[in-house]
Amino acid sequence: MKPIYLDHAATTPLDKRVLEKMLPYFTENYGNANSQHSFGQTAKVAVDNARKTIADIIGAKPSEIYFTSGGTESDNWALRGTAKRYKDKGKHLIISKIEHHAMLTTAKELEKEGFEFSYIGVDEYGSINLDELEKAIRPDTIFIGCMYANNEVGTIQPIEKIVEIAKKHNIVCFTDAVQAMGAIEINVSKLGVDMMSFSAHKFGGPKGVGALYIRNGLDLGKIITGGHQERTRRGGTTNVAGVVGFSEALRLSRESLDKDNEYIKGLRDRFIERVESEIPYVKLNGSRENRLSNNADFSFYFIEGESILMMLDLEGIAVSSGSACSSDSLDPSHVLLAMGIPAEYAHGSIRFTFGKDNTLEEVEYTVDKLKEIIHKLREMSPLFKLNSEVKNV
Repeated sequence: MKPIYLDHAATTPLDKRVLEKMLPYFTENYGNANSQHSFGQTAKVAVDNARKTIADIIGAKPSEIYFTSGGTESDNWALRGTAKRYKDKGKHLIISKIEHHAMLTTAKELEKEGFEFSYIGVDEYGSINLDELEKAIRPDTIFIGCMYANNEVGTIQPIEKIVEIAKKHNIVCFTDAVQAMGAIEINVSKLGVDMMSFSAHKFGGPKGVGALYIRNGLDLGKIITGGHQERTRRGGTTNVAGVVGFSEALRLSRESLDKDNEYIKGLRDRFIERVESEIPYVKLNGSRENRLSNNADFSFYFIEGESILMMLDLEGIAVSSGSACSSDSLDPSHVLLAMGIPAEYAHGSIRFTFGKDNTLEEVEYTVDKLKEIIHKLREMSPLFKLNSEVKNV
């Protein structure tokens, strides 16, 4: 078998059609989009067209799309920018316990600057507790942020209800849609969010380029100052080729969204079916129904996820033991702990995320190898041997 890539939540391969659109802006139309000469104006037209394409797809206005270096910068801008701009109104912000580290780490830094955060819990499926959210609101609350879909377990959040709560209290509402964009049809006008982050490399686009949707009329502090790029709100030379690739990738993903989701879900469901029926002591993490079509996150009891990952890699199968941004940490997943999963079981978790280029043959091969690996690791696990003796397995 050729190498099998089952880590699409970490990043996706660049679509060859996207690369073709990008190439001229590296070699022929290489001008700076802020230059006044013809080279620059050619680049500016490409950026303007890309901005309009993205805006049209998500139900926004072109003036509401701001290009960034990716999801992490967009998350930082939303959180830091709100704190900076509205600190005179209040210093209390609310996010969920299962946010990406781009949000959680930024929140901890802002706490050192005198801001206060409430971290809202989730249920056993990873869905935010709406009652807890509403109870956490104070007169000085200036921000509510919740990711659209979780990057580890794939659970889709009730963003519309979160927006309703925020609007009722006149609070800025943000959603991190990095995992959701390209996998779900999203319309910001219908959602009513004030800000939304997303990143091109999650749906067949290039790395190093993302966007922050900022509703017109919302004032937001700057975190990158410099020139007059992005209508003076975010300094830095525009990544023209990246922006062009970004818009093309989003256009292509939206064009085939239903077809791709149906196919990927079929692969994912077959994988879940075999794992649950053929491997004992496993738990599917996250909502069984209300989840991204490509995600299957499992806890394998009595063994370490890192060992599973490395042994799968030796078989040519790429997976993740959690978020790619924190995969070098030995700590158990903060997402799984927030869902009430014991640390010893969270340590044995692996995230499998499928893509449109995967095949049913790859799914079957992966499960076959996974069964062998789990059996080998449990044969060496004192915890499993103890459990086997107790339960006569």
